[in-house]
Amino acid sequence: MTEDMRRISCCFTGHRQQFLTRPEDEIKADLENSILRAVDEGYTTFITGMACGADIWAAEIVLRMQDSHPELRLIAAVPFSGFNKAWGEEWQRRYRAVLSRAEHTEVLGPAFSRGIYQIRNEWMVDHSSKVIAVYNGKPGGTRNTIRYAKRRGLPVDMIGG
Repeated sequence: MTEDMRRISCCFTGHRQQFLTRPEDEIKADLENSILRAVDEGYTTFITGMACGADIWAAEIVLRMQDSHPELRLIAAVPFSGFNKAWGEEWQRRYRAVLSRAEHTEVLGPAFSRGIYQIRNEWMVDHSSKVIAVYNGKPGGTRNTIRYAKRRGLPVDMIGG
C-alpha cells in the first residue's frame, strides 16, 4: 500500500459482541457516526479485522454506505484461513457476505498461531492513518491495538463498548 493510500485508510478494532457492555444498536449508531466523520475527513478506504461483533458491524455499515458513497472501499484483514470455523451460522453468514463484497482480502497467516491476531492488528494499523475503536476498557487485543496505534502516532476515535 502506498503512502497516499495509507493517508485515506482507516481501520477498525473492537471487541466481540459477548464482551461489550452496551446494546448493539447503540454501538452500531456510534460506529456509523464515526465512519461518517471519517468520510467527511477524506477517508475512503476502511479495513476490518473480520471478527464477530464490532469488526463485522463496522464492515456492514461501510458496505451499506457505498450506496450513497460509491467511492468507499472495504479491505478485509483475515488473521488466518478458517479462523471463523467455530462461529454460529448467523455470524458465518454475515462473515461470508462481508468477505464477498470486500474489494480486497488480506490473509495474514496460513493457520492459527499464538501471535496471529496481533500480527493482523498491527498490519491494519500499519496500513491506516486513523483507527476507530470500540473499547470496553479491559485488557486484550483491542487495548493492544489502540496502544500500538497511539505509539505509531495515529488518532484513535474511541467508542465506549
